[in-house]
Amino acid sequence: MSNLSKGNTQEGSLGLVACVTMIAGGMIGSAIFSLSGMTIYYAGPAAVLSWLIAAIILLMYGLQVAELSTIFPKSGGVFVFPSKSLGRNETQGKIWGWFSVWGYITSNIAGIAFSAIYVATYLGVGFPIFAKYQILMAVGAVVLCSVLNFYKISVAGKANTILVSVLVLTMLVFIAVGLFGGSWESDLLTPFFSQGIKGASGFVSAIPNAMVAYGSIVAVAFMVSEVKNPNKNVPKSIAIAMGIVVFIYSLIIITTVGLVTAEFLVENPGMRFIPLYAAAFTKLQMFPWLPKVISISAVMALLTTILVLIAITARAIFATAEAGLLPKFLAKIDNKTGTPLNATILVALATSIISCFPQFTAEIVNLGSLFAAITIIINCYSLVVARRKFSHIEGNYRAPGGTFLPIITLAVIIATYIPRILEGSTIIYFTLAWYAVAAVIIAFVLRQSPKTKAPIV
Repeated sequence: MSNLSKGNTQEGSLGLVACVTMIAGGMIGSAIFSLSGMTIYYAGPAAVLSWLIAAIILLMYGLQVAELSTIFPKSGGVFVFPSKSLGRNETQGKIWGWFSVWGYITSNIAGIAFSAIYVATYLGVGFPIFAKYQILMAVGAVVLCSVLNFYKISVAGKANTILVSVLVLTMLVFIAVGLFGGSWESDLLTPFFSQGIKGASGFVSAIPNAMVAYGSIVAVAFMVSEVKNPNKNVPKSIAIAMGIVVFIYSLIIITTVGLVTAEFLVENPGMRFIPLYAAAFTKLQMFPWLPKVISISAVMALLTTILVLIAITARAIFATAEAGLLPKFLAKIDNKTGTPLNATILVALATSIISCFPQFTAEIVNLGSLFAAITIIINCYSLVVARRKFSHIEGNYRAPGGTFLPIITLAVIIATYIPRILEGSTIIYFTLAWYAVAAVIIAFVLRQSPKTKAPIV
């Protein structure tokens, strides 16, 4: 077995608080303000189980990635982890890393575009003056968060901390008004399992949508070289952030299902992606200021998601370009700020273009969730192999559960996606086609590169 350097000797600019708010900000975003409606539409009140199960799955995954970040303490981990773990030589490593990062970049770009679209949507419903400018508002959100990412990551981290703090406060206002404003009905929670359009098993069908909400659990682990004392702060921030987010999410789902039913969302498809606003509009009309609070809260949540996803996606692109699988100009680091400037610009351009097509919102969401699942599977397997390949350094973080943890994570993810695969969705065919494109690209790149069979160390 090989030895790697100890992963807790780095001194980046992100402390524990910044790490927690960055992860939480990435998770408290587009999903709870929009995808929660789809989970209620599928599962009714049982959607709360979907969100809890999804949280457990992604927490298991996050702790595994935290361990990988101590084995390979370098930013861009979505490429680095599989390439170092699974490749027997440099060429194989590049192939594994490429397919992992291809799905990761695709899912994140989908997430950024989706979030930008719903910045415009929530601004439009809360403040009608913005309703005519949906595309402009969406692109503007991407540009704003991209500009913040041009600065040092500590600046983006501070901006994110402020946004998350105000965001949590506004979400607690909705919960308090929703639960204690006199309109919440416990009777709407029964029957618990059969209200959604997917029937009694609807909560299983909704898990992939809920999983999208927790995708940023890996944000800090994939930026590990910019974290202070990462061996402690990465796993600790993951656990703390998940606890905060699950607590808030559970309260929001419980609040919402006591105000808005799955039947209402079936009859009003326009409300499926704005469920909190639907609750305020239908049951909480005695609080005329509440829709504006929800809109402001949603916009801040969406902006934090965009901010974090741009940061980690740009660093994944940077790591891939540094390995020679993308054009070298994408591996350029700004000397003053230490940020991957060109990679950030590329992410901004791609997501701005996609956000101009809000009519494909559902397809964007489903595409992102499936690509995210594939990336999770690759990285869980990477940990299984890395534990056999590299000897553990005393004092480095080690995820609990041994080999059982990644195996159970893989099994649960595959099981939750089987119903969606059996539906024969066109998203499956698009995914296969998109990975075929990835295969063509990697074949071309490797053909242009000098052959090597040197083992990866």
